[in-house]
Parts: sequence; structure tokens; C-alpha cells
Amino acid sequence: MKNKLRIRIAMMLVGIMMIAVCVTCYRLSGFGVDAFTGMNLGISGFAGSSFGTCQLLVNGLILAVVFFTVRHCIGAGTIINMVGVGYIADFLCWIVLDVAGFTMTIPLRVIAVVLGTLFAGLGVALYMTADMGIAPYDSVALIIEKLAKGKVSFRAARIGSDLTALAIGVAFCLAAGNSIWTIIGIGTICNSLLNGPLIQFFREKFFKTF
Repeated sequence: MKNKLRIRIAMMLVGIMMIAVCVTCYRLSGFGVDAFTGMNLGISGFAGSSFGTCQLLVNGLILAVVFFTVRHCIGAGTIINMVGVGYIADFLCWIVLDVAGFTMTIPLRVIAVVLGTLFAGLGVALYMTADMGIAPYDSVALIIEKLAKGKVSFRAARIGSDLTALAIGVAFCLAAGNSIWTIIGIGTICNSLLNGPLIQFFREKFFKTF
């Protein structure tokens, strides 16, 4: 029993770290970011706040909705994700670009997009399977699935929520007079269309025994 709990905690922490690395990879690639990050970057640029702070506040607002709809999704993983992912991504980008002075060449940017897409699906699948709480945004697809009473798959619900988040990010970018190309690119398209299917694939094929 204790061993299984340790495994679940490890899955949760590794999954959340993968999500932070995913966000970092997308931002370093310059080919667009994941949908939720794009929304928060758009809002933070409009509000003049840091990305980490904006992500925390937006997650807090979504958490209120989650509390009244899919309360079972709230747990330790929810809080760690809300507080940690944005600031870890800020820190990793600072280390790579400002401290190390790393130059992202085209091949490295392409690799970053591929890794970001893979880590996004794998990371969410890992910590959702751990069942110790998930990020408010990752609960949105579950809320849609619940409200649709099984008529909409998790895969389709996730794609829909990602495209909606991206549209919000673009709207805030335009309102702030910023270029939308700082958040939209091939990486954004890959994430919005592949994240839902990848999460479902990893959960069904690799983690269904947990």
C-alpha cells in the first residue's frame, strides 16, 4: 500500500515537472506555445504581469469552477501544478537564455517543439493517472465531458478547450498591441490538435493498470 502511494506521488511529481519542461520547450522553440500557456502569455502581456503570476491567477479562477463541477479532481497535484509550473518555466527559460546564453538554432527549435508536444501529453497522462489532483485547466475537458453526458470524448473535449484558450490568448495579444506570433506557430497547432489524443493514448496504453 505504501509502495503504491509512493509510486503515485512520484508519477504526480514527474508528470508536473514534464509539463513545466513542455512549457519551457515551447517558449524556447519560438514556434508558438501550448494553448494554455498562449492564453496566459497573452493575458500577462496585456496586464503587464509575469507569466508565472498570471498563470497562478487564471488557474485560481478556473479552480472555482472545478470546485462546483468535478471536485474530485482537486488534490495535492492541483496546488503543486498551479503554483509550480509557471514559475519553473520562467526559471528554466532564464537559465537557458540569460545565464547560459544558449542560442536556439533551427534544428534545436524543431527538437524543442517535438519534445514539448511529447512531454505535454505524457506529463498530463502521468499525473492524471496518479489521481492526486490535477491542474484546473486540465479539468476543463473533464467538465465538458461530464456536461455532455458521455456524448463528447475526452480527446474531443480537450481539443475544444485548447482551441478556445488559444483564441482568448490571441484576443488579449491583439488588445495589447503585441504580435500574435509570439504565441502562435507550428508548435501551437501541434499542441492544440495532438495534446488530447496523446493524453488519452498514454492513459489507455501505458497507465491503465494503475
